[in-house]
Amino acid sequence: MHTLHEYLPVLFEGTAAFHDWDTDMDTKHIRAFLVLAEELHFGRAAERLHMTQPPLSRLIRGLESDMSAQLFERSTRSVRLTPAGQALIEPARDILMSHRLADSAVQAAGKGEVGHLRLGFTGIATHKLIGRLLKLVRGTHPGIHLSLQSASFALPAIDSVADGSMDLAFGLWPFVPQSIETRVVAQESLVVAMHREHALAGRESVSMSELEGEHFITLPPNPGSTTIERLYALSQAAGFNPTVIQVAPDTWTILSLVGAEIGCSVTVSSVPQNASFPNIAFVPLEDPKGPFPLLMAWRRNDVSPALAEVLRLAQQLFPTAVP
Repeated sequence: MHTLHEYLPVLFEGTAAFHDWDTDMDTKHIRAFLVLAEELHFGRAAERLHMTQPPLSRLIRGLESDMSAQLFERSTRSVRLTPAGQALIEPARDILMSHRLADSAVQAAGKGEVGHLRLGFTGIATHKLIGRLLKLVRGTHPGIHLSLQSASFALPAIDSVADGSMDLAFGLWPFVPQSIETRVVAQESLVVAMHREHALAGRESVSMSELEGEHFITLPPNPGSTTIERLYALSQAAGFNPTVIQVAPDTWTILSLVGAEIGCSVTVSSVPQNASFPNIAFVPLEDPKGPFPLLMAWRRNDVSPALAEVLRLAQQLFPTAVP
């Protein structure tokens, strides 16, 4: 779509019109011009514009003066468009349409109907959750665009929310900065991932003491990693230190190694709900500390209307979970 300012250099090249054009001119001049161009009668045009003829005449004269071009030929019997006036009709319509579109966009943004949000998530545990939220947002607010950013660990994700490089994140955090607001979207518990041929694979649950001597595959030691911290706490409470034979960069890799009978791993209960691993059994791990929350986090002082709408939708989709 062209704008009036794109047309003017062509229409009035070589004249003072383009150089003298007032870029801040009120759109009422353009509306007056278009209505008069349609009616070719000052009385009827003034009636459509809900004004008298003298103010309409002043608007047209002002527009012609600013453009240094005559747009209408006037006589006591008729009003006709000049070639310059005829050439101005299409770009004048375009500039009014652009004005309406801009106004609509601003109004929609203020209502949270459009916007761009950066959404972070960590690991397999949140994949289906993110998919459900995106489906709801796209179905109800197609003007809101969500950019997805995956992080291997929860701590970098919460740091990104705090420093403003991410707007919303889902993860497991034992603590969050004071500048961050959170809400519980699910409850997690620990499970042991082991090959389906493992001697404990058919159990309804397993204690950490029964895992002494097992070979563990873990994520890299990272501050704030809930699963690693609980693995060490539970094993030490059972009187041993876990034997970690392999560190892997992400949960997908860990589970591939578990399926290859390299060892077992402690992960969260939502992992088997989010993906299928035919060679792996997931056995609940007895944990005296009980479940821990999967959180949704955002900046406390963020006033984005689009964020407020996404949070409202998330509240509908994931009612606050309790243990």
